[in-house]
Amino acid sequence: MIETPYLLFLGDAPDQLAAKVAQGIRDWRPDNAIGQFRMEGCKADVGLPDMDLNAARDAGAKTLVIGVANRGGVISAAWKKVLVQALEEGFDLASGLHNLLRDEEDLAAVARATGRRLHDVRVPDVTYPIANGVRRSGKRCLAVGTDCSVGKMYTSLAVDREMKARGLKSTFRATGQTGILITGNGVPLDAVIADFMAGSIEWLTPDNDADHWDHIEGQGSLFHVSYSGVTMALIHGGQPDALILSHEPTRTHMRGLPDYDLPSLEALRDAALPLARIANPACQVVGVSINTAAMGEDAALSYLAEVEKCMGLPTVDPFRQGAARLADALEAL
Repeated sequence: MIETPYLLFLGDAPDQLAAKVAQGIRDWRPDNAIGQFRMEGCKADVGLPDMDLNAARDAGAKTLVIGVANRGGVISAAWKKVLVQALEEGFDLASGLHNLLRDEEDLAAVARATGRRLHDVRVPDVTYPIANGVRRSGKRCLAVGTDCSVGKMYTSLAVDREMKARGLKSTFRATGQTGILITGNGVPLDAVIADFMAGSIEWLTPDNDADHWDHIEGQGSLFHVSYSGVTMALIHGGQPDALILSHEPTRTHMRGLPDYDLPSLEALRDAALPLARIANPACQVVGVSINTAAMGEDAALSYLAEVEKCMGLPTVDPFRQGAARLADALEAL
């Protein structure tokens, strides 16, 4: 178990999106996070008190969590000084990066010497099967996005919370580092060997009661040439009964791909639904989730109304407005 509370390490994050791991923990498990550690030049802020290691330790923090998701998941040399000092000051370290803490010999040596623990949550600890495509009982919903980091996880968490509040059977199924750090379990999908990715999602969403909903954390985008593979694994391994389209309207290009424009919501619907119906012919698109965090209230409401009119689907920002209308759409299936 990763000891709480956390000090969230934002490092030298170049923008707010780079700190999405920390932001997710801050938004969905606020009791687990007491402060943030930002290095010089950090351009992210998750709204927690800025603390150095001494202040965080005195406040009771047990684990320094790397809350930055950079391209390639690399532990930079600049971060190392802080991470080593944290171990020496009595913190455990937790990370969801591809660059594993345990593979950094200097960190591993200090951890051994100080008796501290290194938690790499992006390491599969199960031998997953190859997908077989056999239909499973229960219901499943997957958020698919026009791009990476557009609010797919927030959508699933929000709908799960709404359905639980109604007394319905519902489970959020984490498939990435942030979701795993929030819930404590899941499948680190982008670290699973490719042949077993879809099978890992079958394993994650097993047979269940007929009226139980699994809300599968979305990853990547079918339109993102770097990360489309994980999306396909979720679509086929998850066999979703319902898709929710997710979008962030202020983007000027795909995340990390300045030469690629974002697809329209119509293009996302028309690409994702036929692929989902390969594994589940009954799959339907039930709603649209818009991340309006970068928009003012009036602009957000106007945009949501415009999308709803064009798409003919309930359209909300589930973090800003709640997920009641999306839950209604799922209950109606």
